[in-house]
Amino acid sequence: MSSKPSIPKGTRDFLPSQVIKRKFIFNTIENVFKTYGYLPIETPTMENLSTLTGKYGEEGDRLLFKVLNNGDFLAGADKTALENLDSNKVISSISKRGLRYDLTVPFARFVVMNQNEINLPFKRYQIQQVWRADRPQRGRYQEFYQCDVDVVGSESLMYEAELVNIYADVFRKLGIKVRILINNRKILFGLAEAAGITDKFMEMTIAIDKLDKIGKDGVIKEMADRGISEDHASKVLSLLDIDNVMDLKSAFSGLEEGTKGIEEIQTVLDYLDGSVPELTFDISLARGLNYYTGCIFEVKVDTSASGHPGFVMGSIGGGGRYDNLTGVFGLNGVSGVGVSFGAERIYDVMEELTLFPEDVQKDIEVLFVALDDESHRYAFKQVAILRQAGIPCDLYPEPAKMKKQMSYANARKVPFVAIIGETEREAGKVSLKNMVTGEQSDVEVSSFIDSDGKPNKNIFKFII
Repeated sequence: MSSKPSIPKGTRDFLPSQVIKRKFIFNTIENVFKTYGYLPIETPTMENLSTLTGKYGEEGDRLLFKVLNNGDFLAGADKTALENLDSNKVISSISKRGLRYDLTVPFARFVVMNQNEINLPFKRYQIQQVWRADRPQRGRYQEFYQCDVDVVGSESLMYEAELVNIYADVFRKLGIKVRILINNRKILFGLAEAAGITDKFMEMTIAIDKLDKIGKDGVIKEMADRGISEDHASKVLSLLDIDNVMDLKSAFSGLEEGTKGIEEIQTVLDYLDGSVPELTFDISLARGLNYYTGCIFEVKVDTSASGHPGFVMGSIGGGGRYDNLTGVFGLNGVSGVGVSFGAERIYDVMEELTLFPEDVQKDIEVLFVALDDESHRYAFKQVAILRQAGIPCDLYPEPAKMKKQMSYANARKVPFVAIIGETEREAGKVSLKNMVTGEQSDVEVSSFIDSDGKPNKNIFKFII
């Protein structure tokens, strides 16, 4: 007996209704990207592990999906590592490729390899899948889409402000109330300087990044586990209570890196000049990726403004400035900044809060139904004419009982049904039924199309 089919954990099938909603999200995001002058690129699903490792921090490296070498992969395996069950050493000898963890590191690699084919500053967007070997849970999957928008080749903080505007525009169009959080890695380094633990900067940021999940006591314990004393940890946490970027100046007096971070944040705020009320400075925002060097961003659902105060969801977007990322691939002096949209979580948010437009799942404008064989063949020809005019339509596959055909039309949520029998066929008309209002009238098929060969808006008022 064959076993029941399944899919890998952390992955999902999508029904047509779900795909249509997802495309609505992708199209909304892509249209905003285009409005701001960004260009599309694509990169391979697999990258060399040497490209991916060491770019995401220790936790990111652990979550990389590795791809076994072709053929007898054990033939080249490190036998000593196998005997000692040393996973890290075994992996390096049996796997040279991995599934991309995000779109930013592959983009940096792309810039280096294609530097003679692009013009700087280069503004790109990319909507593709990524994979992370994370523990699956609500809002977190092992296979998911990211929608990235980046610009490389300029240090102008104008682009940070532009990316904030892109976030605000997209989420306003999707109807999601959000908070756009901003911080700066230089400010985080200033925290480490002020607390006297610059040698533990990465350990500190990894702990701070978990503040929302584990609370202050948990962060102190996390820092202790990473070799930071309780006194130093308490100093850091006391600075995290500062919620105004300008109030940091006195705390960072004499600290060059932290002060520069304050100046960069203020420059971004000056560009925006209060035009994005969703933007909030958050000193605890850490973004646990090693490659960020300047401003960092994160987007969260504003549950208080959404009318669903009990709704909980992790971040639905994030990004930042990365001055040195292309340098690891041999191209120095190319600064970049970018942000990402978490499409899967955005979908879940819109489903939970019922934010999709009512007509988003409308796939065809009119379904033709026939009452007899000759009318069915006649309807087939009419459908072909309408499709050539750009009217999405379909024909029920056989002249079945009317109840069966109309049930199908209701299931497809078709706004109009064109009924053809002997009387309608001989008159060159159809009986057009509005499935919303119930109104029904005889119209000529030719009237569906205007003199320019386009859909007649007077007949199909739902076509905009």
